[in-house]
Amino acid sequence: MARPIWSGILSFGLVSVPVSLYAATEDHTVHFRQIQRGTSDRVRNLRVNERTGKEVAFGDIVKGFETAEGEYVVVEPEELDQISPGRSKTIEISGFVDLDQVEPIFFDKTYYLGPKGKEYAKVYTLLQKALEQSNRAGIALFSMRGKEYLTAVRADRGILTAHTMHFADEVRDPHREIGNLPESGTTVSDRELTMAEQLIDMLAVDWNPDDYKDTFEEKVHELIAAKQAGQEFEAPSAAPRPSNVIDLMDVLSRSLESAGRPAGADADAGGGSEAGAEDEGAGKPRKRASAGRKKAPAEDLSELTKAELYRRASELDIPHRSTMTRDELQAALEQAAVPARHLRAAS
Repeated sequence: MARPIWSGILSFGLVSVPVSLYAATEDHTVHFRQIQRGTSDRVRNLRVNERTGKEVAFGDIVKGFETAEGEYVVVEPEELDQISPGRSKTIEISGFVDLDQVEPIFFDKTYYLGPKGKEYAKVYTLLQKALEQSNRAGIALFSMRGKEYLTAVRADRGILTAHTMHFADEVRDPHREIGNLPESGTTVSDRELTMAEQLIDMLAVDWNPDDYKDTFEEKVHELIAAKQAGQEFEAPSAAPRPSNVIDLMDVLSRSLESAGRPAGADADAGGGSEAGAEDEGAGKPRKRASAGRKKAPAEDLSELTKAELYRRASELDIPHRSTMTRDELQAALEQAAVPARHLRAAS
């Protein structure tokens, strides 16, 4: 059972519930010790008095704000807590906002909120369900560890979560920070845009966080194991090179083919339609979806990738395939195979 990193009162209106704050994420980064090259001697970072060179105990260190060179105003930790009395012990919701209105850039860290006792379960559940059904988040200010946080309290998977947020003046303007953003007049052709959209559709997946692993951490462990065993470590392939804008159409075409789109099935400049559009590569009209369309063979499609399913759907000219998810593509292919199986059973 994890230990809370903060405890206090969560309140909205006249309703309040004692809560505890828990870390929602953990860091799996591989940590290294600092050692001197050629030895096994550890190198330590010490808190040292700059003038005397002597180590200073942690309890003797206070915060100082430099007002002039070498001159400081000393601030004690308890004095910081006194600046916002109550906020260090209370998350007081001042209003509720629609979650869809909050831009992702404002969110920082996520914490879990839990009731401090079973006797507060009803009040906790009341707020959780109300936030879930309204798709809103409570906005509050509270202090923790000598710092004030703008916080959004929302419902997530049956519990309450607190998201610390950046204040508006902490979010940088990209147009001032980035010197080479595309100019407002930069254009792309309709054909390029259509092909890019088709590539995005073909690579669309359902969000499943378990599908994504920290491959860098895995490679670090493999590197350590290889060096420990006295073996050579095979480094991953080089990073991809930037696309040549002159050959952008060629790059898009090859991307579509590698993702499973049949060669010569590029869309026309207007985007085309799924049935009856001209195939610009072959100069022949694409076949219409009809009762006489080819039928997919009866087989298990569950092991095929989305790209493979899309390729078969293209061969069968299944309409609206570019907007389908992987499961929808499989269902459409299986449905197309049903008449063929019935015919074989009848014969």
